[in-house]
Amino acid sequence: MKKYRKMLADINAPYLQSLMKLIETQSKTTIAHWCIDYAQENIFPIYEKTYPNDERPMNALNAANEWLDGKVKLPYVKNIILNECHAAAREAEGNPAAQAAARTCGQVASTIHAPTHSIGLALYGALAIAYDKIGVDSDWESLLNVAEEECFKMEESLKFVAVEDEFNPAKINWKC
Repeated sequence: MKKYRKMLADINAPYLQSLMKLIETQSKTTIAHWCIDYAQENIFPIYEKTYPNDERPMNALNAANEWLDGKVKLPYVKNIILNECHAAAREAEGNPAAQAAARTCGQVASTIHAPTHSIGLALYGALAIAYDKIGVDSDWESLLNVAEEECFKMEESLKFVAVEDEFNPAKINWKC
């Protein structure tokens, strides 16, 4: 079986650096809402194409939203992320687009407790979209081009919801 890349790896790519700089200007709550909304609209449908009856990645996104709304406690959400969403990603081995989409959902949901996870939207999500759009057997340069375009779309969507002069921007140590 062919080995596929599971995520983008060049954290110093200009399109990722630009997105990261914008993320750093926003509060943890703004970042989490943006990530979750983006993943629900653009990433989960990739997983759903292959696994239409498996809601585990969406369950993680929904639980994160419930936490943001004050309806559930963090341990409840972490349990869903770790025991449902990550399991769905492991079980999608052999389907790189769906696996990257499930990983994206787990990373995005985890943004509620650590805003550094927000970069997972780009690292996993942009590759999921590239695999879905042009095929898993496309050459790496072509996949990177599609992923870069998607990262620009992600940045534009964050700009749309960004709070100007955010009062309490997240303190992020990327450790990448």
